[in-house]
Amino acid sequence: MRLLCFSLLLTTIFGCSKSNKSHSNLLDLVPKNTALIIKTSNLESLNNSINNSDFLQRISKTNTYKSLLEKLEPLSNIKPSNNILICFSEDENASLHYSVITKYTKNLFLTDSLPNYIEETLTYNNKSIIKSTINKNTIYSTIIDSTFFASSSKTIVADAHSNINTDLELEKIHKTSDSDKTLSMIIKPKTGFISSFWVEDALNLDTFSEYIAIDVELNQNDIYFNGITKANDSSESLINIFKHTTPQINQIQKITPSNSDGFMSFTFDDFEIFNTNLSKFNRKDSIVNNTSLFNDVIEVGVIYEGKNSALILNSTDIISTKDALLSELNITDTYREISIFNFSNPTLFARTFNPLVNFNNANLYCVLDDFFVFADNVEMLQNIIANYQNKTTLSYTSAFKDIKEKLSDASSLFQVTDASSLKSILNKNIKSTNNFKLNNYKTSAIQFIYDTNFAHVNGIIKKNKSKASINSISEELNIKLDTDILNTPQFVKNHITKQKEIVVQDINNNLYLISNKGKILWKKQLQGSVLGKIEQIDIYKNGRLQLAFATPHRVYVLDRNGKEVKPFSLKFNDEITQPLAVFDYDNRKKYRLLVTQSEHILMYDTKGKTVNGFTFKKANGNIISQPKHFRIGSKDYIALKTKNKLYILDRLGKTRVKPKQSHIYSKQPIFLFNNTFTTTTDTGDLISIDSKGNVSSRNLNLSENHFITTTSKTLVTQTENKLSIKNKTTELDFGDYSKSKLFYINNKIYISTTDLQSHKTYLFDSQSKLLPNFPVYGNSSIELDNIDKDKNLEFVTIGDSNAIILYQIN
Repeated sequence: MRLLCFSLLLTTIFGCSKSNKSHSNLLDLVPKNTALIIKTSNLESLNNSINNSDFLQRISKTNTYKSLLEKLEPLSNIKPSNNILICFSEDENASLHYSVITKYTKNLFLTDSLPNYIEETLTYNNKSIIKSTINKNTIYSTIIDSTFFASSSKTIVADAHSNINTDLELEKIHKTSDSDKTLSMIIKPKTGFISSFWVEDALNLDTFSEYIAIDVELNQNDIYFNGITKANDSSESLINIFKHTTPQINQIQKITPSNSDGFMSFTFDDFEIFNTNLSKFNRKDSIVNNTSLFNDVIEVGVIYEGKNSALILNSTDIISTKDALLSELNITDTYREISIFNFSNPTLFARTFNPLVNFNNANLYCVLDDFFVFADNVEMLQNIIANYQNKTTLSYTSAFKDIKEKLSDASSLFQVTDASSLKSILNKNIKSTNNFKLNNYKTSAIQFIYDTNFAHVNGIIKKNKSKASINSISEELNIKLDTDILNTPQFVKNHITKQKEIVVQDINNNLYLISNKGKILWKKQLQGSVLGKIEQIDIYKNGRLQLAFATPHRVYVLDRNGKEVKPFSLKFNDEITQPLAVFDYDNRKKYRLLVTQSEHILMYDTKGKTVNGFTFKKANGNIISQPKHFRIGSKDYIALKTKNKLYILDRLGKTRVKPKQSHIYSKQPIFLFNNTFTTTTDTGDLISIDSKGNVSSRNLNLSENHFITTTSKTLVTQTENKLSIKNKTTELDFGDYSKSKLFYINNKIYISTTDLQSHKTYLFDSQSKLLPNFPVYGNSSIELDNIDKDKNLEFVTIGDSNAIILYQIN
């Protein structure tokens, strides 16, 4: 349901005839007077992204949002499988209505199991309309040319049969949207649905442009958006004041103090053209007083500091601009050897640049290299001078550097805001008295880059982190799922970015793929719980990776988008009892998939066919651990075990090594340790078998409930509260510990375990030394790796029952 309030939330981000023709696409049914269109190709993923967006969840506490959420409640029962458009419009009484448009499919709108549901069929102009009432909320719906159309307004639904959208500009701008993003939005600024993007009160969105189309990417700690804006009426829309000018590189951040509230910058390559365009927009004569001051200016900026402002001119010819100020050389003060002059024309900038500049009291100025700085008080000029000389301006801050990576260097119009300015923009749109608590959103930005007859739009709202101290552990993400988590989250590789993502399953057997920014990329319903660890294979040998795993009655191979790769999934009547084993004998991507069913082993190729050459079919009892593949020298070994027998086979499933002794084995895995096949007995003895079948046994004083894990030369054992690494034993607090796990990363060994009783996760090095700042909060074993482009390691664990936590080791 939170998706359906996204229109309101994005508002707060930036500021909150009859025809017999068929309706060939969704856009044809967009109602007249629509102010906002939301488009998404994955409704469920979008819902999850909104639920996990820190910024949007802070805003969701407003009364306006809550009331809209209640109104939109009936739409939570719509389950589209295709693109969906959600349209918002106001009627003649200024009442807000929503409409939903998507291709009709079976099970799209299921109401059979809904409590308090009332349905009624209405007839209007010989057309049937379904009136659905759910918990006192009403929605009207109909089917038009295989398209499902629903709305909170009966009139809008009735009109939909006869109305066909004929807005060609809307169709053109709709085609620019990107289906790969979380969602796309089309905003009609002139409807007044959204009030402002700007700090400047004089800048109204309804005179800014005709259409704004943006693709939005929602992550847990940031929101990115990009798209275009366009207006055909060249003199009526503010964006067109940049027509026939070339955007310049924005420089105002280099002089904006880091303790300011932000700035706005606008650029042009020719002031005369820009001035002519702006004068046409303002319907006034383009001749202004002291025009020569701006002849060599390519950028104008306003720095905001509380109720005060400063006006900045960025000049390409310092001498010429100084010459234009020869009559303004009356020194009133000096600060840090910088002269501060009186300025006799304080209203010049507001008269010249209205509505971009509303600052009409610039009676002082100073010069700092290429910048001419005008203000109305000495203290603000002194603050700008001090920060500029100390190199503590906005351009040096980590927060600005972070957002700059997502923005263009040159733009026609550029605004950067701190948390307080961002709050003021939100309040302009939703009139809320709520304290949004946005202090961590230190730097947000929006920019417009004018092109031929349109402008590109880029923007970012980002939660900034304090610089972490060395060896500290920082919580990067806390991602909530729809319901409780079933198994330990793990990392998988994104073959496109070469970074890592998170895969996890909930108790309803939904499998999630989550980006390392916290965005839920997809959710897929599986037939059963995943057994063991998910493997990755390159089934087409083209560098694209798939997820391969088993559930109790299926073997799945999923592509990057969560879709099943044919001929998978494979269905099994008998239960699969061990995790899927994936072998790539020669690293040639000729994969073998081993399916264990009690005492039986089945081997498949990547076409889903049984490998006939594999002759091992049945063990002497139930196989109690996942089959493993090892290579010693040039020989391959397949190892598996039952309660009382360990099998070491060749590729064909024939016995390659026959152990000379038998034992009663534990369910611990088989490892290749010191070139021997190593596991444990049910009494905790370490059993090692060499390639000739010789067996050695060592008493490690392990209890019946123990864990082991190894690399080729490092042995880790865990029994009760004792963790031993290379024979060095650490006694932990008494508790209920998860299976110890070993990670070998960048030539270093790390060992982890989690006390599930006290919710503490421990991480040790190979010398059995606890890493600094551990333990940390966790409710499962962890997965450790470097998942992004920096050098820091990250690990993921379960937090609350329905949430996963991503930590970073700094």
